[in-house]
This record gives sequence, C-alpha cells and structure tokens, in this order.
Amino acid sequence: MNRITQAIATAAALVLFSFAAHAQAPARRPITFQDLASIHRVSDPKISPDGLWVAYTVATPDLPANHMAKNIWIVPASGGDPRQLTRTGSDERPRWSPDSKKIAFLSSRDGAGQIYVIPFDGGDPTRITFLSAGVDNELWSPDGKSLAFVSRVYPDCADEACNAQRDAEKAASQVQARIYDKLLFRHWNTWWDGKRSHLFIVPAKGGTPRDLTPGANYDVPPFNLDEPEAIAFSPDSAELAFTANPDKDEALSTNGEIFTVPVTGAAAPKAIVTKPGDNWGPAYSPDGKYIAYRAQMQPGYESDRWRLMLYDRSTGAPTNLTEAFDRNVESVVWSPDSKTIYFQAEDKFEMPVYSIAASSGSSPRVVLGDSFNAEFALSADGRSLIFTRTSLTMPAEIFAANSDGSGLRQLTHHNTALLAQLDLPAPIPIWFTGAGNTQVEGLMLAPSNIDPAKKCPLLLLIHGGPQGEWDDAWTYRWNAQVMSAPGYAVLMINPRGSFGYGELFTEEISRDWGGKVYEDLMKGVDAALAKYTWLDSSRMAAAGGSYGGYMVDWIATHNGRFKCLVSHAGPYDEATMYGETEELWFVEWEFSNPPWASPGLYQKWSPSTFAAALGKFKTPTLITAGELDYRVPYTQDLQFFTALQRQGVPSKLLLFPDEGHWILKPQNSQLWYKTVLDWLAQYLQ
Repeated sequence: MNRITQAIATAAALVLFSFAAHAQAPARRPITFQDLASIHRVSDPKISPDGLWVAYTVATPDLPANHMAKNIWIVPASGGDPRQLTRTGSDERPRWSPDSKKIAFLSSRDGAGQIYVIPFDGGDPTRITFLSAGVDNELWSPDGKSLAFVSRVYPDCADEACNAQRDAEKAASQVQARIYDKLLFRHWNTWWDGKRSHLFIVPAKGGTPRDLTPGANYDVPPFNLDEPEAIAFSPDSAELAFTANPDKDEALSTNGEIFTVPVTGAAAPKAIVTKPGDNWGPAYSPDGKYIAYRAQMQPGYESDRWRLMLYDRSTGAPTNLTEAFDRNVESVVWSPDSKTIYFQAEDKFEMPVYSIAASSGSSPRVVLGDSFNAEFALSADGRSLIFTRTSLTMPAEIFAANSDGSGLRQLTHHNTALLAQLDLPAPIPIWFTGAGNTQVEGLMLAPSNIDPAKKCPLLLLIHGGPQGEWDDAWTYRWNAQVMSAPGYAVLMINPRGSFGYGELFTEEISRDWGGKVYEDLMKGVDAALAKYTWLDSSRMAAAGGSYGGYMVDWIATHNGRFKCLVSHAGPYDEATMYGETEELWFVEWEFSNPPWASPGLYQKWSPSTFAAALGKFKTPTLITAGELDYRVPYTQDLQFFTALQRQGVPSKLLLFPDEGHWILKPQNSQLWYKTVLDWLAQYLQ
C-alpha cells in the first residue's frame, strides 16, 4: 500500500464525517504563518566518505532580521543526536573532504560568499577564497589536494585585481547607466553586469585560484537553478567536466554542452558532448571509463524530457539509457563499482529513487518509492542511501536506507515537536476524466474540523510552469496547509502540462495554454463537487502563480463561477510579454514564433484578448507581483489590474519592489500570506 492509498484510508473517516474518532485524538490546532516561518528547512545531505556522518544545511527564517539564517549541522549516519557545526547564520552547502576529516562550505559571513573549511573534530574554520565577486559550487578533488568552484569575472580580466578594480570604479561612478548590444541583458531578477561565471581551482590549503576557462564568454554553469551538480572531477583528479552554453544568442538557446578541461590549465576546455539540446550534470564513473549526464533532445524546449546518457571516454560514443523510460531523470549518482547508476524521477505526485544498470537494454528499478525524496546521496561503499523525504504533512527531514531501499530510518527530527501541535490533514487523491477523455489526477486537503451541518468552501490552487506539477511535498510558497487552515478544502490538480505523467501529457500544454488545461481544471472542480457533497459550489476561489497566475487571468475572462481570484505574476498579454521577458526560447516554443511572425496564438491565448468579459463576470481579483521579476515582468500585472479597475471589478494590487518572480523575504512572505488569506476570507467566509 503506497502513501496515497494510505491517505485515502486515513481520509475516509473525514469523508464519512466520523467526527467522534477525531474528538478522541489529541488536540491539535491549525497551522499559521508563524508556524510556517518557524519550521527548520533541512536540505543538502552529504554522507562522509567513511560512511559515519551526514552533513547538511538547516535554514530558518529570521523574521525580525528579514532574512534566512543558514547553518551547517551533522548527524550520525547510524542515528543519534544531531550537532550544529556553524552558528553564523550565513553558512550552507557542506562538502566532505575525501579523508572525512574536514568539511568545505560556503559562507557569506564576511560579505560575498566564500569557501571555508572546518575540521570535523573541532576548531575554527579557515577561509580559502578571497574573491570580490564571491564563489559558488565548491567541490573537492578526489585526492583532497584542491577545490574547484565557480566565480563571476569580467572575461577580459586576467586576475582578481582587475575584477576588483573594475567593480570599485563602477560603484564610485555617478553614472549608473546600462548599455547593451545583445539579448539576455537581464535574467530572472538581475541585469547583466558584463561578467561571466568561470571555473576555478584552488589548493585546499588556500592560495591563488587559477581560472580554467580564461577569456570564456559563456557561463559555467548556465542558469543554475537548483539543478544537479554542474561540475565534476575525474577519479584521478586530473580533469574537470562542466556544462556551458557557448551559443552567441543565449536568449534563443537552451543549448548545454559538456566540456572537459585539465586541472593544470595546460589546455583549453574541450567540448565532448555538443549535440543540440541541453546536456547537464556530468558525473564520472568511479573506474573513470564513463561520464553520465542528463540530456534533452529538442533544442529550444526547456521542458523536454531529460534522458540519462552515458559518454564512453575511450570512444566518445554516447548511449541513451532511458529512452523507453517515460519520466524525467533528475540527479545522478554512481555506485562505487561503476555498474549501477541511481537517479530520481518524478512519478505523479511523488519522487522515487531508481537504479539502472550502467549498460543499455535494462529498465530502471524503483529503490525508494511511494514518497517524495527531494535529494539523495550514496555512501562511498555503496551500502547506504541518504536522502531528504517530505510530504504535504511533513517538511523535509533526513532519512537513511540500505542501497536496495530496505532498512528505512529517519535521522533528523528538527520539526517533530512543532508538527505534534499542528492539525495537518492528509491529502486525498482524486482521479477524473479530463479533456479528450484523458485521466487526470488531483490531491485535496480537507479540513478535519468540517461541520456536517455546513458546507466547506473550495480553493483551487493552480501550479506554475506551465510545465510543472504539484507534489506530495512540503512547500513554503503556496503552502497548501496554510491555505487550508482557515477551513477551506484545497484542491491541487495536475492538468495537461504537468510532469510525472509521461512526455505526451507534458507536451500537450504547449500552443494550447487556455485549452485542454482549462478544461482539465474545470472538470476537476466538477468531479470534486460531485464526489464530495460537503463542498460548497457557491463558495469557491481559484489562485495561482506564474502560469497559474495566467490561468487565473484566463478564468477571470471566461467564467464567473468563482467568488474570488488570486493572480500572482501571471502573463496577461502574450504579445507584450514577448517583448518584456528574457528567455525568448520559452515564448517562441510555446507560441511557435515571434508575435510579428505568427500573431494568431498570441492573440488566441491572451487573457487580454477577452478583457471585455471582466466586466461581465466581475469576479473580485487580488493581483500580486515582484517588481524585480524579469521572467514575467510586473507590467503584465499592471495591465490586468488596469482592465479590472476600468470595468468596476473589485480588485487589489500588491507589489513588492524588492522581490522577483517569487516572494522570498520572510517579512514580505508574511504580508503576502496575510493579504491572500484576508482576501479569501472576505469572499469565502
């Protein structure tokens, strides 16, 4: 019985209104934002090479200081009490030395993030790097003599003195103008400053770093957003592999090529995997014969399925290991005997860990299933898996298991005491027939304090992407438990475009933004209302961010069945969105061409095309956005708000000048949740 099936059984008492059993349970209370902000965010577990300890990061919001405090912790791999290793509130990304005696980590305690190394058996950390731009992606060489990392530099600068001087001159200048002659001049939430992220190596004891990609006018790695490790050492420590996009028109390219470079810097980087599409996350086999990596086959399509590839270092031949596996391959880890590769892949609402023989023709085998395993690592002897596990009722904690998946045990309990106080309903799965008679899945959180004499309001949450998914995993943005706590049933549907249901299911959103997805969502709402008679069809709301915000805008112009709406960072007018966003490959894939070449789809799928209907339906709408959002610029939200106001629709606009696509600062997040929940309460209660 998997976790979802267990959730059905657990939720049966609720659905049948078995309130007597609930009354006998220990008293618990609904979760609040203050609870959400008190949760310790456990991540990035790394097991020591000797297999005895796990190092990891714990991040906790500091509301008064309005930032996230991060520190390094360790816990015995066999179980036991964890120990906090650093206390500055600015430390993350622990990485063990090969002899298990030291831990390298990144710290911004003295300004820009730098590499520090701390002895495992006690003592103060030693600062290793002193670069003005800071560093990222630090990695030990297998022989323990060096550390590789990336840092942003001016490509024409030969040394740190040049980089620091140029930064100082810019800071001192009274002219802060920006001049560009190519696209991708800004990205996510920052303007391009002329720098590139280069690959460096430095002696483990400290010293002058050496740039291994000098003069390169590309980034190592390109656009690293919570991706698997982007650089790797060869087992003999003589070579590094990395991903970079050398294309001139980066705004139009999803290309990623795998390069290798000798650590001595005696030769220039050499591209070994250059096929069109994205190739990411090189990982050498322990015997040095192969490099495993992930690959997307369709250039320009950022949500193409990730395959697991194997590059033969002796022949240069690539092998596709997972073409028949209809899921996205995520992080990749080798077994010590080089015979097996472990990886994660999204499957419906969960993230199992799989294993596959490092040879063609075999099928992946589930090692850790029926759960969402967000991150994982394998011990050096290949006997133990260390991973973070999470669900809609549990923030991430660190678990361990044998490499075959047996012997599951929880190593950390950072949030156990708080969770014991909270009433967190388990998700109820719901399957229904969506557009084109396709089966679609959703999850619902139903409040445990439902009054059988009163019907429960329904809140539909719509995920972003557009290729994305809702997971049975704890989140801090759009936390379903916090949304449900006031007494709402929260429905999360994975419509067309969602990951975890096969490549075709994901692809069917492109060039059809308001089509099958909209039908899937509305049929999902109808299915929930038909199945659960305690839902109140007269008190429903819909909310979403990014593509979810787009769909809320679409709903506002296409039906009046919801009492209120919440739209965050949603594209409203696709033609003007094209000229305002930065990753042009995205919009050109989703709408076939630039708007002047093929205006039809831009007009067809723009909520702005149907703006006159806003005055017809008059659904009260809250709009939120960050002014530093360059993916979906907040001017899209201004257009939507203006159209609502001009037609007399009750509406409110909440803007954050210091946020990008996501609202991340603790105090900003607090205001966002309060504003959203107040808006829902105004119309649903």
